Amino acid sequence: MEQKCKIGAQQAAEARRTLEKYRQGKRALEQRIIEDDKWYRLRHWDAAGRHSGNPGDEPASAWLFNSLLNKHGDMMDNFPSPAVLPREPSDRSDAQALSAILPVILERSRFEEAYSRNAYPKLQHGTACYGVFWDNSLEHGRGDIRVTDVDPLSLFWEPGVSDIQDSRNLFVVSMVEDEVLAASYPGKKLHAPMTLAEYQRDDPAGQDGRSAVIDWYYKRPAKSGGMLVHYCKFVGDTVLYASENDPLLREKGFYDHGKYPFVLDILFPVRGSAAGFGFVDVMKSPQMYIDELDRMLLRNARLAGKPRWFVRDACGVNEEEFADWERDFVHVAGRMEADDLRQVEVKPLPAFIANHRQMKVQELKETSGNRDFAQGGTTSGVTAASAIAALQEAGNKLSRDLIKGSYRAFSEVCYLIIELIRQFYDEERAFRITGENGGAFIRYSNAQLRGGGREPVFDIVVKAQKSNPFSQLSQNEQAKELYRLGFFRPELAEQALGALELMQFEGIEGVRAWIAGNAQRLRERQERQQALEIAAQQAQTAQANAIRAPRQPLTAAEKLVPKEGRHD
Repeated sequence: MEQKCKIGAQQAAEARRTLEKYRQGKRALEQRIIEDDKWYRLRHWDAAGRHSGNPGDEPASAWLFNSLLNKHGDMMDNFPSPAVLPREPSDRSDAQALSAILPVILERSRFEEAYSRNAYPKLQHGTACYGVFWDNSLEHGRGDIRVTDVDPLSLFWEPGVSDIQDSRNLFVVSMVEDEVLAASYPGKKLHAPMTLAEYQRDDPAGQDGRSAVIDWYYKRPAKSGGMLVHYCKFVGDTVLYASENDPLLREKGFYDHGKYPFVLDILFPVRGSAAGFGFVDVMKSPQMYIDELDRMLLRNARLAGKPRWFVRDACGVNEEEFADWERDFVHVAGRMEADDLRQVEVKPLPAFIANHRQMKVQELKETSGNRDFAQGGTTSGVTAASAIAALQEAGNKLSRDLIKGSYRAFSEVCYLIIELIRQFYDEERAFRITGENGGAFIRYSNAQLRGGGREPVFDIVVKAQKSNPFSQLSQNEQAKELYRLGFFRPELAEQALGALELMQFEGIEGVRAWIAGNAQRLRERQERQQALEIAAQQAQTAQANAIRAPRQPLTAAEKLVPKEGRHD
């Protein structure tokens, strides 16, 4: 019996104790994530603990928020698109098929929404997570691949590892209502409360009446070498499913690829940690100073905007009438002296305070790479669209760097998808590749990926599916510059190809092929022209020779023909 059920209540209890150790090691990270979320939602006075007691005296400028939105826009303008490359010539057909199939699978999983949602936690606290699962409930029970975003607060790994794949165990915890669990698993008493870290929300769901459903992924050595990844779902000490209890999966693992089905997208890495830190950690200090200085300036403006008066006790001014600005007359009892009523003067703050605030704004822009040109603004008289585009391209190094990091994570997502296709696509499936009303279809299964002694291995190349409009403008300007310099003139093809060897830009191979084609067509035209000229010269020579040739004497037969019938 023990051999048939390797994972039971005892193993689930041990796994829960391991989870508690992982939770303790993640406390500081969870607290930072929750505080970063407050800064993102402009609740940073609460996060910084600097409440004044008067909510109207706590300005919250959105410089940090605007920087995050600008980076998010850069990421969406460069939404990734995969291209699968073969490592062996015999795998070209599968690579072409997978290049067409991967975007369809991602679209079915609404990956663009997951990519957009994950862009925010990556920018905020530097850690976003994708999950790549096989979901048996999809496609009417036939199952399919599901790619989704995972909340970093619900994911727990071994403290001290730099890669979650190196963690011995990996846990995903979700709080589910007890009534839902009772309906899903009738006959089982499932109740295991747990207090998880939560974001501060205006409408908190709460954790009362909910139980912690734990998805436990763990790695074990395989008999044939390498590591197997197994999966167990349990509530409290009750095991709901365990791959090691499944005779078909006990020796091969839950996923054939032997990896945890999670990919972390890190912004700024931290040594000794699988998580990173984000722009909020970099920008919150200048943001706080900006709002502190704003509070000083607003308080001074509020005091100066509401006049106050010193009133001598014996001056006899009717204070109620004096405070009512709608009255035309104010009664005074007795004689009023000049010093009886004097306005309280509020001196303006020194100019260096406003200047210092502006310097902090510039500091925040510089440290986040969100300068004016990045948002289409102009300074110093720069108004030409091409100049703005050039400055944007030069100033977008930070955006390009973080986007490349997302592309690396996206490549790992695509590798996991290919491995799930290799494992589960036993039946042939149809994918619509082009067209909205039918279009072209492709049918594919894992027969080629699993057949034979060698399993095909592929490389993933990621390119931007969408281009930034200003990047397009820059490329258009570059194309016009190449045209103006004569790069597309066939007679200058040799010089143009030599110059292209020293240049690097997107689409350079197409330009090189076009110029080479122009040169080839020019050579063909010249050869045809030369052949026509030679033929014409030969015809002229033949005609001239025929005119200069001496008349031949008539034959005997020609002499018998009457003269009027001859053509000589």
